[in-house]
Amino acid sequence: MSKIDFMYLSEQDMIKAGVLDSKKCVDTIEEVFRLLSRGDYLMGGPKENSHGVMLWFPEEKRFNMPVAGPDRRFMAMIAYLGGKFNVCGEKWYGSNVENPKLRKLPRSILMVMLNDPETSAPLALMSANLISAMRTGAVPGVATRHLAKSDAQVAGILGAGVISKASLLAINAGRPNIKTAWVYDLFEDKSKAFAEEMTKYNINVHVASSVEECVKNSDVIAVATSGKKPVHIEDSWLNEGALIATSGVVDVSDDFCLKNKIVVDNWKMHQEWREEGLVSEGGIKSLSTWAPTHQIINLQLAGKLDEEKDILNLGDVVEKKCIARENDSEKIFFVAGGMPVHDVAWAYEVYKNAQSNNIGTNLNLWEEPHWF
Repeated sequence: MSKIDFMYLSEQDMIKAGVLDSKKCVDTIEEVFRLLSRGDYLMGGPKENSHGVMLWFPEEKRFNMPVAGPDRRFMAMIAYLGGKFNVCGEKWYGSNVENPKLRKLPRSILMVMLNDPETSAPLALMSANLISAMRTGAVPGVATRHLAKSDAQVAGILGAGVISKASLLAINAGRPNIKTAWVYDLFEDKSKAFAEEMTKYNINVHVASSVEECVKNSDVIAVATSGKKPVHIEDSWLNEGALIATSGVVDVSDDFCLKNKIVVDNWKMHQEWREEGLVSEGGIKSLSTWAPTHQIINLQLAGKLDEEKDILNLGDVVEKKCIARENDSEKIFFVAGGMPVHDVAWAYEVYKNAQSNNIGTNLNLWEEPHWF
């Protein structure tokens, strides 16, 4: 009875177990949003809504520590998720933008551990780069399903990286009638490769020569870019009824935020970021480099946005507690910060599928504990 085994899943095991199934991932993440609205979840921190604990490196050399840089951090993201999942888990990762260029490694290297919430016993340790990419992409997929105008047919993709691939596949899964897209990346060769890869999924992708061209041709604009300077979108570029769905920092006007609907993944988590910003050494301005809702937070603190009336949660929209889109003319700004509940949910689904299909390697923690 005291013996504990757990499953190890490599990236190849994860692929065999269905981690790249966009439709199932979007449906899973949609269910998580329902649980968020119902309150059947926990994340870290005293207010139970923390994105995670970040380890930032110093600006100047200190001992043998790495020096700070864009997206240079380690992070632990913990959550309990109820409903059909009833599982605890943690995503742990490090990020270094120099990895692809210098080492032929992904920018981030991620692992997820799942645990039984009652006994704390480990259930699975798994490669999580694809978990993280798919669940991040699935969020704009859910947003498109519930927030895009009824006749949306074209997606605009800003950034041609891994998250953008997952986002476009999820947007198509959320709204199968969206089979055309425009993509823009600072590096045109990346855009061309992105467009070529999407042909495998019967999605016709045009390469845009500018952000403006990409936005002007699109009904749903997904933003997944990294770097020091956020992508800028002019109000006038947006079509009637456009949806912007961003998982990173994007530069729009205050006027756009004040005149259009704002929906977020979980405002309680963004409130936690606001509190962190207010007490941090750099002050609330420090959020501008990494918090995708920094502009909304600043407008709320200035009294220009009412967080009770002007900021909606996607989970409440999914649960039909509120209405976001009232007509096909209004524009909607959806902002996601990423949550460990999504990692845990998709990891659990893939784990259960691996278990059912005898995929993965069983590892032994102990036959019986030496001390207890």
